[in-house]
Order: sequence, then C-alpha cells, then structure tokens
Amino acid sequence: MKLKWIVLLVLTTAVLFACVKEQTPEPVVEPTVNPNATFIEPFIPPFFPPMPIPDNNPLTEEGVELGRYLFWDPMLSGDNTLSCAGCHFPENSFSDPNQFSTGINGDLGNRQAMAIVNLGWGEGFFWDARAPQLEDQVVLPVEDPIEMDQDWDELLLELAATELYPPMYEAAFGSKTITKERTGRALASFLRTMVSHQSKFDRQRLGLYAFSESEERGWNLFQLEGPDPQNPDNDMTGGDCFHCHPMSLMQLTDFDLHNNGLDSVFIDPGYFAVTGDSADIGLFRTPTLRNVELSGPFMHDGRFETLEEVIDHYDSGGHPSATLDPLMLYTDTGLQLSDQDKEDLINFLKCFTDTSFVSDPAFQNPF
Repeated sequence: MKLKWIVLLVLTTAVLFACVKEQTPEPVVEPTVNPNATFIEPFIPPFFPPMPIPDNNPLTEEGVELGRYLFWDPMLSGDNTLSCAGCHFPENSFSDPNQFSTGINGDLGNRQAMAIVNLGWGEGFFWDARAPQLEDQVVLPVEDPIEMDQDWDELLLELAATELYPPMYEAAFGSKTITKERTGRALASFLRTMVSHQSKFDRQRLGLYAFSESEERGWNLFQLEGPDPQNPDNDMTGGDCFHCHPMSLMQLTDFDLHNNGLDSVFIDPGYFAVTGDSADIGLFRTPTLRNVELSGPFMHDGRFETLEEVIDHYDSGGHPSATLDPLMLYTDTGLQLSDQDKEDLINFLKCFTDTSFVSDPAFQNPF
C-alpha cells in the first residue's frame, strides 16, 4: 500500500512538472530585418570593388532612412543637444573643422573627428581601429562621456516614446522593438550609402576629365618613390604617397595602421591602447584622401591646419622612433621636394574633392 502511494506521488509530480514546462513561454526572437522591407544593393561606382555587407544587416530603404534620421537626431545625446552630425559636418566631408570636437559637457576630445566617406569599404574604425565593423563603431560615441554621454537604456525608452521611431523600426526590422543593436544597424546602413565617386579623379578614370599640367605632375609624384637613401646622388624623387594611399581600389587608403613619423615620444599611444603590444605604440589608421581638401585639420590630433603643412611633414622625412613604419625611409634625407613639386602634389590632392557628395540631399538633415 505504501509503495502504491509513492508511485502515485511520483507520477503526479511528473505530470505537474510537465504542465509547468508546457506553460513556460518560448523566448521571443526578434527578426533582424523586415522581410517586407525594400531590399537594395549597395551602390558600386566604376572601378570600385564590391562592398562587403554583413549577412545580418542587409541594406533596405527603410533601414537607411531610419539611420539618416538617427544620424541627425540630437536625442541620441544625454541632453538632447548633440547629434552625430554635430561633429560631422557635410561641408567638411562629414568631419569637424575644429581640431577636437566638443561634447555635451564641454569636454574636448583628444582626436580629430574622421571624415565619413566611403566607409562601406572600410575595416577597423576609429583612429586606433578599435571597432571591427561599422555596427560596432556607430554605437560607441553615444555612450562616450566626453562625446554624447547618453545612457543607452534611457535612449531606447526616449526613442520608443516618440510617434516617429516605433513605426520606422517596424518598417526596417519587422517589429516596433527598439534596441541598441537595431539602432547600430540602421546607422551603419545609412553610412554605407554615403559614397563619394564624382571627383576629378573619378572622372579622369572614366575619361571624362583631363588633368591640368600641374595635376598631372602631382599625379606622377604621388606614385613615385622618394629618393634612394643608398644613392643620394640620384635626383629622381617623388612624394612616396601611394604605399599608404593606393589608388588601385579607389579608396585612397590601405585601411592599415602606421607610425608616420609625427613624433619620437608619444602622448597618444594609438593602437597600443587597443592591443597592449609595444610594437603598436604610435600607430594610427590611414585616413582616406577623398575630400581631403575639405576635411582638415589633419592627422589624428589635428595638428596640421593646411595641406601645405602635411606635405612639409612628409618632405622632412618625419621623426625616428622604435615603431616608425618601414615605409618611412627618409628621416635622414627627407623627400627633397621642390616648391613646384609641393604645389603640384596639392593640386593633385584637390582632384579628390567631390562637392556633389557633400551636398547630396540624401545625406542631409531630414527634420
């Protein structure tokens, strides 16, 4: 009799457990994209390589438009005064004409705001390449205390409380749920549509523009090595620009990190702060030269106000240090550029200017 009651108790417990288990709701899996959204292909100009698009963030018209609104919305900052565009001005190729940007608390950054142009082909974002993908990069300034200083949980509640954003998130992602990840995906999608491709340089490649004599000389100097350190009597010299700013893939950057001889002692450790490897002290990401005429001041710390100063730095050969890039061969001799060489190089650099890009209505304030 006792055994019968034990068996009955065990069976009853099992049934109750099964019922509870059946009543436990399955976790809600939010879609990564609205299947009914308008999917679009990235714009690939002539001579450009394919643009890598993450599988979990395909381009859609709805996602791009949401990203544009978010980019221009000061709600992303802690006091609702500073948008992404507040440090990335269109007329400056979406960079900051100030040496350092000012955050909502009056704090100055310690690095120059990089231009936003053709980022869809990039990798390793920020000057120290600490963000592997655009989706990683775009969310960090929001929470940075010296930039937008916004709490993400608070921001998501603010966005959800608006009439504007829940329907836009639903159109882009399939539900009105607003998350940090979705916000990052939308912003990254918008940035991938910001493609510069109508400069003199681009038109020359298409046979639609002929360089002036000075621009042609600058083009040749850009692609020539500097003087041979082992043969100082050789009078053939160039700007030695092409190693870090190759023209082959049309982006005018190798997306790599280099110590370009700015200092012998480093206040800003650069990539070392990411890796902890002493071999990375003073290394910074190569910026694109697209729209370089518009995007000064120059270098990671904005120390040079003009292109003339930039050319003078490289002409000097730079400062030696333990991590100086092997491509910086001319710390002893300099490049030995003439005044005419420098003028021609700058005239060629201005061929990368694309005014149609900075004035494109698709990138402007939607509010």
